[in-house]
Amino acid sequence: MNNLINRVMRAALLDKEFYKEAEANTRLNQEALTVVIIVSIAGGIGSFIGSLFVGEIGAAILALIVSAVVGIANYYIWAYVTHFIGTNMFKGEAEPGELLRVLGYASGPRIFSLLAFIPWLGAILSFGGSIWALVAGFFGVQEALDLDTTETLFTVILGWVAIFVINALIASVLGIGAMSLGSALSAFGR
Repeated sequence: MNNLINRVMRAALLDKEFYKEAEANTRLNQEALTVVIIVSIAGGIGSFIGSLFVGEIGAAILALIVSAVVGIANYYIWAYVTHFIGTNMFKGEAEPGELLRVLGYASGPRIFSLLAFIPWLGAILSFGGSIWALVAGFFGVQEALDLDTTETLFTVILGWVAIFVINALIASVLGIGAMSLGSALSAFGR
């Protein structure tokens, strides 16, 4: 557990050497996924508690489930979309697993979504954690795909926009309201 926390901290501190290590070390696949699961469940718990405060037990349970599931699904989607964009548009060189590892660890700051239920402060902390994870993801993508700063920026932005559109389409098809979509997107945090 200490190794996991140390790796998450190094990723959150934007340690490029860590991202190089994670990119190359296939033994970290499961641990990177564990980070995503933990932060996705934390986001679900934050949404659950927030919905309980407004007295909606059904919405609370839905928020917990949707936030956790969407957070994990978006991790895979974002890694594969980013891989596709980076390798096809910018000729980056990486296997999808490399992106899964670096983006898994980069998602660590999303743990602040656990505090989303705190009025005003929780939303700020959750949003800040999401932005921090996005920035960490930038560094991870840059190392994994070996792209320059501009190419990485476009790759990350296009990948994030694709995920946002996919989430909006899924939400509209499933009839999930704006509040549930917001909770789900906060779990994604990118």
